[in-house]
Amino acid sequence: MPSHRKPRTRIGTTAPALGVTTAALASVSLLAQSADAAPAVPTGPKPSIEEVQKKVDDLYRQADLATQKYDAAKEATATQRAKADALLDQVAAGTAKLNDTRRVIGSYAAAQYRDGGVTPTMTLLFSDDPQAFFDQNQLMGRLSAEQQKTLSTFESERAANAKKRAEASRSLAALTTSQQTLRAGKQDVQTKLAAARTLLSTLTAQEKARLAAIEKEKQDEAKRRAAELAAQQAAAAAKKKATPPAGHAPSSPSSPSTPSAPATTKAAKALAFARAQMGKPYVWGATGPASYDCSGLTQAAWKAAGVDLPRTTWDQVKTGTRVATADLQPGDLVFFYDDISHVGMYIGNGMMIHAPHSGAYVREESIYYMPIYGSVRPA
Repeated sequence: MPSHRKPRTRIGTTAPALGVTTAALASVSLLAQSADAAPAVPTGPKPSIEEVQKKVDDLYRQADLATQKYDAAKEATATQRAKADALLDQVAAGTAKLNDTRRVIGSYAAAQYRDGGVTPTMTLLFSDDPQAFFDQNQLMGRLSAEQQKTLSTFESERAANAKKRAEASRSLAALTTSQQTLRAGKQDVQTKLAAARTLLSTLTAQEKARLAAIEKEKQDEAKRRAAELAAQQAAAAAKKKATPPAGHAPSSPSSPSTPSAPATTKAAKALAFARAQMGKPYVWGATGPASYDCSGLTQAAWKAAGVDLPRTTWDQVKTGTRVATADLQPGDLVFFYDDISHVGMYIGNGMMIHAPHSGAYVREESIYYMPIYGSVRPA
């Protein structure tokens, strides 16, 4: 008979509370989504505002890294669950087929018993080795070729089903491991965010104002560097336009300056999707449509353009063609930190659209706000 299995529930994420204000301050005060109590306020000498800012940034980066691990575990869990379900369905179907064949063999044995050819054979139905049962010379000699074929089929089905059962058991064990990794990843993200929230909760209003000023200085410097890149790219484009390849006429003033300019390109479609998500909240582990984490946003944007990207930053960075920062075009993906824990989509002029971190919203920001690891062009 087919086995009856209890439905399995998926492990989900809890959306964070939302709020408004500058990046380093408000984003942390809005991290009440953690189901666990925040760590105790540390004792000892109070850190300087600069140290607080550095620590908060580091906690966000660690949370980004933990989020990517969570995303990978979530994907692995979904894959393993689908595999386990398929194997269990195969076992159920195999058991039903095996029982059908067993009934046919039983009818053969019962018929021969009625003819007086063998001793009572109903034990066949419960035998661990039906082949040994039928190996008796007086019985095998009386089985037709069709009946012997049925017996061989039964043995093959029994062996195959036993193998599937063992495989399903291993798959379920792997699923349990994936689920444990998923829960651990979720706890890790929550711990990092709770630590950041606790750290900022110790600041006075004056200290928070100073922290906001430091954050603005960081943003201004990043924008200055973005403007420099924009000027360099504009100069390079102008030079390329003024000196066409040998044998080609100069471009007309109305010609597009970059190949990604037309709205029909895949990059433009991906970028248009990303722009439409502006203002939506960052939620770690989210892939839309109401909220996103960083790699969830870039994956969804390029999917809208017909390009399937992997789920995590670690896999997305391996997809497409690597490009230098000076050669970035709208739609390119820019990755950050040595651990490749964050990604944004380049929009031109040294700027990107990205989902920053918990408590923040999808927004435009300079690509120099964080240390750049590298960039790729998906299509």
